[in-house]
Amino acid sequence: MDLQALRYEYKNSTLSEESCACSPFEQFKIWFAESIAAKPPEPNAMILSTVDSAAQPTSRAVLLKGFDENGFVFFTNYASPKGNDLASNNKAALLFYWGELERQVRIEGAVVRVSREISERYFTKRPRGSQLGAACSPQSTPITRAKLEEAYRDLSAQYSGDTPVPCPENWGGFILAPQRIEFWQGRESRLHDRILYRRENDDSWSISRLAP
Repeated sequence: MDLQALRYEYKNSTLSEESCACSPFEQFKIWFAESIAAKPPEPNAMILSTVDSAAQPTSRAVLLKGFDENGFVFFTNYASPKGNDLASNNKAALLFYWGELERQVRIEGAVVRVSREISERYFTKRPRGSQLGAACSPQSTPITRAKLEEAYRDLSAQYSGDTPVPCPENWGGFILAPQRIEFWQGRESRLHDRILYRRENDDSWSISRLAP
């Protein structure tokens, strides 16, 4: 296969230091709203990269479930590989890629668990099927499809009707507090716009341009 033929010329938009918001969270809010308007399948999908205790990096797609000036929130099984990675090394990175807009956002920082109250409150708002799926799945451990569906049926029977499904103890949220946020806008001739926000010691944000 000739991969050289797979070449795309970026020409959708531009990004300058002057056009960026003073706060990276405000800039992310603007871009996130524009990504929703572009109607991709899941504009809140992001790649989460972690490093385990043996220094092996791993990446996977997760869903952003909230953000503000404190950071970016996602939920998972705490006993999963990513949960174990973050327990031993809480440094992580997030990557949003919105191809329709020729944009990326790269975020790096430290991750901590959200409060149990926040996790339980979010869990109660999930569709019932998602609640049952999270509760019955020993995430990332070997299992047959038949065994997984049996566990789902058993749990459905246990919490039949309107019986609330309790939030599992090993399930909940993380929040990544960023130290660096880079906004990447594709440009012609690979002269991409890359604007970096870096958190300073006084919690202010510096803004600089990076070479493509």
